[in-house]
Amino acid sequence: MQRLLGGSPATILVKLVFLSLLVGAFMSLMGITPQGLFEGAFELVRDLWETGFEAFGTLGRWLIYGAMVVVPVFVIMRILAALR
Repeated sequence: MQRLLGGSPATILVKLVFLSLLVGAFMSLMGITPQGLFEGAFELVRDLWETGFEAFGTLGRWLIYGAMVVVPVFVIMRILAALR
């Protein structure tokens, strides 16, 4: 079980609870709901179906927005890890 989960079940449970609280607080702060996320995903699929490849612009925009946050955080984390 530890090999499958990557640690003891109790440790993984504590980590998941903590991350769930952080993500839930962030989503609440931003006014995002799980229902809104699912509706957005369904809208994307519907738009893709209805408008063809124009909806890829939305997906590309999401990719760029996400990369603007994820890539610098990744670089900073790698730099900090290299300094240790």
